[in-house]
Parts: sequence; structure tokens; C-alpha cells
Amino acid sequence: MRPARALIDLQALRHNYQLARELSGVRALAVIKADAYGHGAVRCAQALEGEADGFAVACIEEALELRAAGIRASVLLLEGFFEADELALIIEHDFWCVVHSLWQLEAIEKATLAKPLTVWLKLDSGMHRVGLHPKDYQAAHQRLLASGKVAKVVLMSHFARADELDCVRSDEQVAVFQAAREGLAAEVSLRNSPAVLGWPSIPSDWVRPGIMLYGATPFEENNPVAARLQPVMTLESKVICVRELPAGEPVGYGAKFVTTRPMRIGVVAMGYADGYPRQAPTGTPVLVAGQRSQLLGRVSMDMLCIDLTDVPQAGLGSTVELWGKNILASDVAMAADTIPYQIFCNLRRVPRLYSEG
Repeated sequence: MRPARALIDLQALRHNYQLARELSGVRALAVIKADAYGHGAVRCAQALEGEADGFAVACIEEALELRAAGIRASVLLLEGFFEADELALIIEHDFWCVVHSLWQLEAIEKATLAKPLTVWLKLDSGMHRVGLHPKDYQAAHQRLLASGKVAKVVLMSHFARADELDCVRSDEQVAVFQAAREGLAAEVSLRNSPAVLGWPSIPSDWVRPGIMLYGATPFEENNPVAARLQPVMTLESKVICVRELPAGEPVGYGAKFVTTRPMRIGVVAMGYADGYPRQAPTGTPVLVAGQRSQLLGRVSMDMLCIDLTDVPQAGLGSTVELWGKNILASDVAMAADTIPYQIFCNLRRVPRLYSEG
């Protein structure tokens, strides 16, 4: 069997959730949308269900997958519903629902519901993606309560630049939110992963840790709090071929790397079809046979090449960590000019193996 695989440490996942609770001191929804950022939503939910205050997913398909697997905890639909007829399923399976648009509010008012909804009412405080305009927010809250179809409303918004700790935009968004919700007696949810880690003064009755659950920092710079996270996924494979090349020889497609001296090249069973970023350049870190080395040349669909010249103990069959506890996913993402969110979510074809540490 091809040796590429993703090792998922469920104890590290729980550690990161507990850290979110410790840092915030409030209830936390574990965000497991997009198949838990490539880590496997069902297994991650099962690992956290005993202590999580609930889960958050993007859409009803993801939520139904959890219910089918026996997950009974509260599940929030972060994009709400896309068609009014989804409301019956939301009620049947006891999902919580974000309302971010007036058409959703109107659909609730018109619906015949078997029991009241729990709604998270989303304000556009300045990200300008989804969310109600501040001028509509108070009236929307009152209409939900007046409809008789809502048991509880949580007030929420989302930050655009909380990963930039020296940026005033998050404070500006908080000010917009506070003005829009003035006088409304309801619980509040504002803080996502970067806000949990880097903005402790922002008020929140609920936090929504996402990327931090999986042990990756949302920040480009070093952060002492984020350094307490434990990587959950280790992506690894093995050396399947070793080449001895003289100076001046090209390696891989497009001759993007040419040897500058006699070199040992290891070919690894890992490529962009597995989710490893094709744009990762020469010099992107890897760990082979327990020693740091680097990627060489262009990543292929199924294979990539690494430098074994200064790793004499490495050879055919040596284990290679592409990211994990030694090679941080954030470092690979930065080298590839992307973010850890994307490289986790792009994982495919590679089997996931779960363990407790």
C-alpha cells in the first residue's frame, strides 16, 4: 500500500479545545466544518463530544452527517439555511441556525414550525461578507422574538483581521457591534481562533475555535499563546527512490532546481493530488529520518523530491514528515504562500489514522 498517510492525534485535539476554554473562560463551539478542516468531522466530534459545548459546521449536509453518526450535541449551522424547506430538518434534528440575511428572517416568519428555533443573529460589523446591516439589526432581533418561532437569540459577528494583532480593525468591528446591539439582552459570540488567542479583552459569551483546534497558529508572527497549541495532524510518507546526481543536473518538472554539487535526492510518495501544495518551493522544510531537510524542485501529482545529501542515515524506506509535530503546517503554508487552513482542507486520497497521542 502507498505509504502516504495522515496521523490524527485526538488527544492533541482535546488539549487544544481545553486551551480555548481556558483562555476564554466561556463556552466554546468546536468548529468542525469542511470535514474538521480535513481531519475528519465525525471522528473529531466523537473525540470532543464528552466535553465540547457544541459544534459548528457550514451547512446542513455537514450537520446531518454528525447526527447520522450518533452525535447528539448542539450543532450550529454557520451559513444558516439556503432554502426555506430546510427549516423542517433543522427543527427535526434540533440544529441551531445562523440568520445572516433578511430573506432568512422572512422565511422563519412565514414558516410553520413544530417547535421554536435557536437563532444566532449575525451582524455585518465590517467584514462585508454575510450579516445584517447595523441599521437592520435591532429590528431583526425584535421581529425574531415577535414571531413566536424563536426560543433564543445569540448575537454574533465575525472578524476580518483578528489575525493581525497590531491592526485596529477588530476594535472598530467591536465598536460597530456594540452600537448595533445596544439595549439587547442576549448572549454574544464574537471571538474566533485568532481572537481567542490574541484578543482577550473582546467580550464573548461563546467562542468559536476553529484552526486552533487543529494545532495551527492563525498568526504569521510568533505568538507565545499560540505556541501552546499541539499539532493534531502529521502528514507523512516514505522515500521510495534514491538518486545520486552530479552537479548541474535538473530535478523534476521544469528544471526548477538544478544541483549545485553532487547530491543525494530522495523521491517521496506525496504530491499535490494528496493535498501537498504544488506551489511549495525549493527550501520548504521536511523531516526525514528524524533530521530536517528540504524540498527540491517542483511538486508533482504523486511525488516530490527532497535533499538527502546531508542526511546519511536516510535512504530507501525512510519516513518523511511533511508537516506535523516537528515541521509545523504553518511553516509549510508560509513557504507555499498560503495558509494552514487551506493545506489541511485540501487533504485528499491520503488515509487518516487516528490515535490517542
